Amino acid sequence: MTTPRYDVIAIGNAIVDVMAPSSDELVAELGLAKGGMTLVDTARANELYEAMGSAREISGGSAANTLAGLAAMGAQCAFIGQVADDQLGAIFQHDIRAMGIDFDTPVRDTDNTEGNPPTARCLIFVTPDGERTMNTFLGASQFLPPAALDDETIASAAVLYLEGYLWDPEEPRSAMRRAIEVARKAGRKVAFTASESFVIDRHGDDFRALIADGLIDILFVNEHELASLTGDKNFDAGLAALDGKVPVVVATRSAKGAVCVTGGKRSEVAAEPIDKVVDTTGAGDLFAAGFLYGHTRGEDAERCLRRGAIAAAEIISHYGARPEADLKALMDERLG
Repeated sequence: MTTPRYDVIAIGNAIVDVMAPSSDELVAELGLAKGGMTLVDTARANELYEAMGSAREISGGSAANTLAGLAAMGAQCAFIGQVADDQLGAIFQHDIRAMGIDFDTPVRDTDNTEGNPPTARCLIFVTPDGERTMNTFLGASQFLPPAALDDETIASAAVLYLEGYLWDPEEPRSAMRRAIEVARKAGRKVAFTASESFVIDRHGDDFRALIADGLIDILFVNEHELASLTGDKNFDAGLAALDGKVPVVVATRSAKGAVCVTGGKRSEVAAEPIDKVVDTTGAGDLFAAGFLYGHTRGEDAERCLRRGAIAAAEIISHYGARPEADLKALMDERLG
């Protein structure tokens, strides 16, 4: 097996986060569910985008957030995701590449129809009280075809990281199945994040089949997703149900810390202390980044968990799902 070119390559939703300050009056006028997240169609996304004031536009999406954390720590990463040939697609490409992440997925033509939608975006209205009202248009990200994959690139990464959110649409699901085959054939590891309990509710049988077939090497879940996946609400029983089926299981428990079970051995860390929780968006994404950074460097489970906890704590201390502190320096300071 050749030395990997990348530490991690990820497949996920390619979403541009568009964040703008907003008055409570505008949120009410637009009929938005303040503080919530709503899926919207093309017409509504365009309407809301036009209504926004001066905005900050950055590449987003769960797996992309994880790669941003990994790259900030010094890892070599690549991303596979679908954008359209439009302004926000160009922004996504430029932003993720500027972080040092390779991104070469061919863009998709768009004519704003259902079959050729524009680039995905999450339109975030931030009111004076700090509440984030999110409106997500999944757009082109849901149309990643298997043909967009480069087998050689996938085979050149130590870890293939898959975003559960993207298992819902048919094309990306087929693309991820093919990517798993390529990675396994190359002797690489496959990591999978369940993303959300509702994803497991819809596709749990698929995920359980992947586990039963030994196709997942590293599984990331929170305690709610663990219960949905195993059918057991008892946390320890849920972990026991996966023991021996997945080589590395990482389960996060918010303020209660996180647990890793590997080779029948359980490691556990507390959550990193912070002054104030400002925004939990991206906490799981950055936890995965910290853990995977340590894992690809051969560190033990407890140290990997510590890295995850440190990265997650940094993210929830401010708004947005991208690190603002120097994660590498923070790791060195906390871990020695």
